[in-house]
Amino acid sequence: MPKNLNKKLAFDKIPINYLILFSVYSVVSSNEICTFDRLIKECFTLFPGAFGFARYPIWPDSRKLDRPLRMLRDQKLIKGDPKTEFFLTKEGKEAGQEIGKSLRQGKLL
Repeated sequence: MPKNLNKKLAFDKIPINYLILFSVYSVVSSNEICTFDRLIKECFTLFPGAFGFARYPIWPDSRKLDRPLRMLRDQKLIKGDPKTEFFLTKEGKEAGQEIGKSLRQGKLL
């Protein structure tokens, strides 16, 4: 579990990596294949303020996922790549569950 995620954080204080990890968790938990396109949709649907273009906030900005996805792979929380699909590791699944609990407790979901 990410250690610096407090139970009642404001949405804008949660690192984008955690929002992406939770989005992967959300897709996979729905028994769907987590392709890059599907992940963009999930991130933007759940957290439009974090994943929209600055000038055109009604459109998702896929560039915001690039570095965080690499970091999540480096941290061994996810596997996969944008050309195929993304999977959660055991640690990633546990972290996704904890992030979800934190978001719900903070009434952000």
